[in-house]
Amino acid sequence: MIVKVDTTNLSQAAVIHSVSWKDSHRSFCTPDFVELHSPERQYNYILEKMNGGSRFYMLVEGEPVGVVSVTDSLIEDLYILPDKQNMGYGSKLLQFAMEQCSGTPTLWILENNTGAGRLYHRFGFKETGRSNAITDKLDEIELVLKR
Repeated sequence: MIVKVDTTNLSQAAVIHSVSWKDSHRSFCTPDFVELHSPERQYNYILEKMNGGSRFYMLVEGEPVGVVSVTDSLIEDLYILPDKQNMGYGSKLLQFAMEQCSGTPTLWILENNTGAGRLYHRFGFKETGRSNAITDKLDEIELVLKR
């Protein structure tokens, strides 16, 4: 079941975001920077995004397992708990998020995130050629759904 994140379940969403973000960024971010992303910090991050118009959703399969946000047609913050990955939960959340978009779904991923890239390509997302430098060695790339 996918539920909207609100004040009653925001803490659960923040834990998922924190644990998953740390796991996915640990290999290329400094340990100090990774540890900054505590559940408390991610709680404030999610709250700030929701106050700015983003809609956050949480996938609950007996227990909370993943989160995603949608702002207009931009999909962000798709995170699945590390021990729940490769079970179809990312696909389920992505499909839901695509249905929430007001126009053509777009998203940005780190160029080294090959697992996410495979998921998005399976759903028909293609690179637009736009990128942003995250560091001097790492870019994020834009993908758009091609129907």
